[in-house]
Amino acid sequence: MSTSTALMTADELLRLPRGQYRHELINGELKTMPLAGHNHGRITVRLSSPMAQFVWDNGLGEVFTAETGFKLTSNPDTVLGPDVCFVAKERVERFGGRDGYFEGPPDLAVEVLSPSESSGQVSKKVSQWLFFGAKQVWVVNPKTRTVDVHELDKEAVTFSEGEVLEGGDLLPGFKIPVSRLFEL
Repeated sequence: MSTSTALMTADELLRLPRGQYRHELINGELKTMPLAGHNHGRITVRLSSPMAQFVWDNGLGEVFTAETGFKLTSNPDTVLGPDVCFVAKERVERFGGRDGYFEGPPDLAVEVLSPSESSGQVSKKVSQWLFFGAKQVWVVNPKTRTVDVHELDKEAVTFSEGEVLEGGDLLPGFKIPVSRLFEL
């Protein structure tokens, strides 16, 4: 991951050309990341598709994927984009159909680990999402074939391949076998 030194605003980030990299903004500093590989994309779709269908069928809100930025701070700006996320209906309705980045965090942020991410980078992402107000963060680990569920001031809960990941209070009734995320 490379970092630029000039501070940037969320509006400037929004105007960057799309290309071979993903970008996030942390306290005005541009973070550039390579696009994810095919396994990362497959896992993301395996989770986002059933989650989106469940959310739509039950009128719970919206599910977004990595192309969606969430503006978490201003002056300097911080804009992050989880791999998958859920925003509750009342928050989606308050935001309306405005263009630009969603103001505030998603209720649920999901990060699918990339092979190049260190445990320190993952911990930092989880901490950032929870600090800015996400109610839960799910970390999907393709190497260990597990999903860790994080909540503020609680011990993380790990779900393994033989278990079923449930949406809890955020997505009541949503269930997916962890093994489905990793099937070829």
